[in-house]
Amino acid sequence: MTRHAVTAAVALLAASVMTGVASAHVTVQPPEAAADSYAQLTFTVPHGCNGSATTALRVKLPDGILSAKPQMKPGWQVEIKTRKLDAAVAGPHGRSVTEVVDEVAWRGGPLPDNLYDTFGLVVRLPDRGDQPLYFPAVQECEQGVERWIEIPTSGQSADKLRAPAPAVRLKAKSP
Repeated sequence: MTRHAVTAAVALLAASVMTGVASAHVTVQPPEAAADSYAQLTFTVPHGCNGSATTALRVKLPDGILSAKPQMKPGWQVEIKTRKLDAAVAGPHGRSVTEVVDEVAWRGGPLPDNLYDTFGLVVRLPDRGDQPLYFPAVQECEQGVERWIEIPTSGQSADKLRAPAPAVRLKAKSP
């Protein structure tokens, strides 16, 4: 193999690796959870914004989640934004719920681009089986912002989106 061919092969390999890194996005685990149950969700931030360190992660909670508690992380401050419901609903432990968590933001770090971290939430999932719940996430960096907020339309695959929102598929409870 000539020197030019080796250089071209290395450049092609580097480009494919960089493309894989650039397409990585904020994700949530587990990918599935039982409807009408408590779940520990873990949001993973795999990189910064074009080489810049992450300084905040904001996650918007979908309708139907009546209880949410974020993970405290050393070096990060947690901000919880709530919203009033139009009408009170029956919540966990027989309580009436009139206000829910709308958004959770972790601010701090910074989380360098070449490292990853996880951010946790314990939530009460709604009683709606066999459908996805989307958690739009905004990643703020020292320079730049990544918005992982795209939600697929009916029949569209999330794999086709440039910046898909993290999602958990609800599974119906077994009879």
